[in-house]
Amino acid sequence: MTGPPRRPAVEVVEYTDPLCPWAWGSEPVFRRLRAGLGDRVRWRRAYCVLFDHDDDPPPDPAAETAWYARYVEDVSAHTGAPRARRLSRVAVSSWPSSLVAKAAERQGDEVAGRVLRRLRESVFVLGEPADTPALAESAVRGVPGLDRERLAADAASAAVLEAVRADRAEARRPVREVLPTGSEVPSGRSPHPGTAKETADGGYRYALPTLLVRAPSGCRAVPGWRPYEEYASAFEELSPGLLTETARPAPGAALARYRSLTDPERTLLTDGPWPPAGAVRVGTGNGPVWLHPDEAAVHPAGDGGSPAAP
Repeated sequence: MTGPPRRPAVEVVEYTDPLCPWAWGSEPVFRRLRAGLGDRVRWRRAYCVLFDHDDDPPPDPAAETAWYARYVEDVSAHTGAPRARRLSRVAVSSWPSSLVAKAAERQGDEVAGRVLRRLRESVFVLGEPADTPALAESAVRGVPGLDRERLAADAASAAVLEAVRADRAEARRPVREVLPTGSEVPSGRSPHPGTAKETADGGYRYALPTLLVRAPSGCRAVPGWRPYEEYASAFEELSPGLLTETARPAPGAALARYRSLTDPERTLLTDGPWPPAGAVRVGTGNGPVWLHPDEAAVHPAGDGGSPAAP
């Protein structure tokens, strides 16, 4: 007789928020990491709730939006990630998108990843942050394999609310190695080195994104926006050989797999001439997003794109 499947010994916790520009800019590296780790780790996302209910409303929303749009532009200059040509507003709350992202996990890892991607694209491609339940649910329309009725019911449930509350609390208990020491100096390795952020109550939360890797041999935090090599080094230190270099798929196969690719992603994740036939190019303020034609047919940005020549 065979027993239950053996749980991987290594856990990866990704502290994130669907509406965080640095987390959006880390998608290429995280996608490559997940491809190289496969099912040899447990990868879990914990939603920090970057824009919280108790944040004070801005005295001048238009000025706040203009300032935040410049901030996102600066972030995208470092990460290469697309940004919306026009940002309608600063997100009022991360709760709706976090609840929808957490609820999607009940429908499997593949669906959850695609739902989170759409939520990120709501603000950084469309410029319309998914900061209400209606906008969050609309942003994920047409995600393949998604049961939208179940998603709406789960996102409104007490169980999912408690799960996001637990994520938020966990993100506010950062490990010692990311806490400020009072002697920080700017790092040449990253414009966002990831020191924990002080919260309004005098505590700290993880900077976003942060990966926390737990293995039988120890625990390592890799905070902030980092190159692939720094993550690879952390995995090799804790569990040699766990992270493998997988062959990069042809562009058409990669786009069919991911359905949505930015230029940094297609450079890091694919091998071959770009674009593949049929890819739909969606323009942004900082480079295109490429959609698979099936994705373009159901994606909110699909109507504004143009297909690649055959």
